[in-house]
Amino acid sequence: MGFAIFDHMKYTRIPHTDIRISKICLGTMTYGRQNSEEEGHAQMDYALDQGINFFDTAELYPIPAKKELYAVTEEIIGTWFKKTGNRDKVVLATKIAGRAEFTKHIRTTGFTKDSLIGAVDGSLKRLQTDYIDLYQLHWPERNTNYFGQRGYDSHAVDLWEDNIHQVLETLRDLVSEGKIRHVGLSNESPWGTMRFLEESKVHQSLPRMRTIQNPFSLLNRLFEVGLSEISQREGCGLLAYSPLGFGVLSGKYLGEIQPRKGRITLFPGYKRYSGENSVTATRRYQELAQAHGLSLAQMALAFVNTRPFLTSNIIGATTMDQLKENIGSIDISLSDEVLEGIEAIHADIPNPAP
Repeated sequence: MGFAIFDHMKYTRIPHTDIRISKICLGTMTYGRQNSEEEGHAQMDYALDQGINFFDTAELYPIPAKKELYAVTEEIIGTWFKKTGNRDKVVLATKIAGRAEFTKHIRTTGFTKDSLIGAVDGSLKRLQTDYIDLYQLHWPERNTNYFGQRGYDSHAVDLWEDNIHQVLETLRDLVSEGKIRHVGLSNESPWGTMRFLEESKVHQSLPRMRTIQNPFSLLNRLFEVGLSEISQREGCGLLAYSPLGFGVLSGKYLGEIQPRKGRITLFPGYKRYSGENSVTATRRYQELAQAHGLSLAQMALAFVNTRPFLTSNIIGATTMDQLKENIGSIDISLSDEVLEGIEAIHADIPNPAP
């Protein structure tokens, strides 16, 4: 598989592979809800023209998840592949939905052998392709590491029984069949990440987790606690999602009048990045960006782009202007003064978004 390389885009590799990917990844979770099929196709066209060769999706998308819209995002990507013939120009990542309250309309059986096989086959059909480059477990089956929960709650009811070996066995078979090339984690904890990695070390026929897709932004740097060391020492690269915190780090929600089509305006339940401390921190980050002639969005994205444990930064947008600004962050270099300013704010208000 050969990809065009663009001078202004930066590239990395999926760890322990020869797959070269753009350091900016196109996130697609708005396709089919906030963005139409036509708009999704236009975004993919533009991203590819800008040197982005890495697209991320999931069977759960679009978000917020809704039974009537199950996996529509994958279908939109599939029609784009069929229309353009660009499948061989894209490194494609998707995910199986983990067990949660908001995934019961998909399945309630977790990552059983039949569930994994059925999920992969369903994604292949919708995406109109015969292989997936990176297949990820969207959420731990364990009762841990969910939105709003800091750390592991030892008092929570958890019916999970250790099935990590069996999950990796099924994924190994799917790799052998050519349906998926590599595997990754998402929303995982340090313990879970190491369990998967150690299982594939002890049993070398099992596939190794190449990446971990977790939130990372100026408002949530929890990945730096534990997971960043695992990422760098073990070679399990971060695919950073929500680098703008649902758009909060664009600064558009700081005014008294809220943007009519903004994600948080449309879906007010999404308050993860909108607490009092997050607003205070965002305002300070905006002042820092303005003092140095930067847009807040590009400063926030450039910070993520430069982290040593980053494999790719997953950006999302609902308008072409947003998409262009977000992709343009790859050209932004942050001065030592800006980086020192970021650390000073972080020291005062660390990780305000759980």
